[in-house]
Amino acid sequence: ETVPAVGSPAGLHDRGEGRIGWDFLFQQTMLRVKDPKKSLDFYTRILGMTLLQKFDFPTMKFSLYFLAYEDKNDIPKDKTERTAWTFSRKATLELTHNWGTENDENQSYHNGNSDPRGFGHIGIAVPDVNKACKRFEELGVKFVKKPDDGKMKGLAFVQDPDGYWIEILNPNHMVTLT
Repeated sequence: ETVPAVGSPAGLHDRGEGRIGWDFLFQQTMLRVKDPKKSLDFYTRILGMTLLQKFDFPTMKFSLYFLAYEDKNDIPKDKTERTAWTFSRKATLELTHNWGTENDENQSYHNGNSDPRGFGHIGIAVPDVNKACKRFEELGVKFVKKPDDGKMKGLAFVQDPDGYWIEILNPNHMVTLT
């Protein structure tokens, strides 16, 4: 089986109106979180994301928090408009909190980086990896890999409160690694 060429959309067709996927958008990645207060603090205060919207589902006892790198002033005030706007953003992070997990000391989620391996990480592009990591270190963020560690220099991996890995990278530096 041949691998599609870089830039080839699904079905190996040129992108354009009438083609599958021409108007699709990668909208969200969902992570389950134990304690939304800790997770929201991490993703907003430490990583600088903006909380776009929260949805509560009382009958099913869970909440969804949507975050992204968006200007808070662009968030529509009207709930219906805000919902449509939230789901039209590129690359949002959906944090799912099942109520009560924050009170269960035995509750944890598998981050996919130990056996059985699966999900690996999300990635955040920053202007300066070393500067970002210095700040993370000052804030007590747990590192999996610092920029000067390992064979792939210049990028880092940190962990969120649930142990999910976040790659910290600079787009221009990535060309030296590939």
